[in-house]
Amino acid sequence: MKPAPFDYVAPMTIAEACGVLAEAGGGATVLAGGQTLMPLLALRMSQPFILVDINRIEALRGISRGVGFTRIGPIVRQNEIILDATLASALPGLVMATRHVGHHQTRNRGTLGGSIALGEPAAELPATAVALGATIVARSIRGTRRIAAAEFYVGPYATMLEADELVTEIEFPDWPPGTLTLFREVARRPGDFALVGLIGALTVADSRITNAGIAWFGMGPTPIKARRAEAALAGQAIDGLDTRGIAELAIADTAPFDDHHATADYRRTVGRRIFARALTEVLDARRPA
Repeated sequence: MKPAPFDYVAPMTIAEACGVLAEAGGGATVLAGGQTLMPLLALRMSQPFILVDINRIEALRGISRGVGFTRIGPIVRQNEIILDATLASALPGLVMATRHVGHHQTRNRGTLGGSIALGEPAAELPATAVALGATIVARSIRGTRRIAAAEFYVGPYATMLEADELVTEIEFPDWPPGTLTLFREVARRPGDFALVGLIGALTVADSRITNAGIAWFGMGPTPIKARRAEAALAGQAIDGLDTRGIAELAIADTAPFDDHHATADYRRTVGRRIFARALTEVLDARRPA
């Protein structure tokens, strides 16, 4: 099939893009990397009146450090994230998760902002934003909003972003040096969306967990923050930690469902196992030899 007819606009500034979105009255769609949007257009599952191509807006590019955070522009390509030395040091969990997004070819075009704004429940990057406590900055002609990633997702492919708003940056707070990364994903084939996945960060000081941020993907209608597990981990000594018990708490926050790929029971069972295994492995690596 071919896309339905639409007008094409390629603004040069954020202000111009926001003006077009406001005038469209909900009839515009933003084009960043296009790895999801282009197939939807071809299948006529998306039929915007106006396609707003934001790739010429220089202000939406770049990776930079701020005081206590790292700023990433929404049109930064996923392969840029993987290769960036600043992110390798400041956000190793984001780099690790990005390595599992799609395939090398799609990561050349796919963007951080596009994935986060789409909110695919089984995708790595929205869950990473939730786990690491990111903030999504959105702008419209009405002003600028800052939205916590943990509050950004409200349903399948549904976010707090208004139709006239444009994501202008994603801010990830600093985690202390030596923070441990949790990551596990089970998929039918490399590059497929996850059947079950988790991403997290643990800060350990004096053999005790001082902070935890964990999120699931593929385990419900949105990325899901494992709040009960995070609370249970905070303050715990790494020696003698009941990893299976923590895994049960983590699963309790999920809402998996049956589909043609896997059942909800399968997802819960696998989720428990990979959570407990991932937690055990990262803590064992932290213990003195």
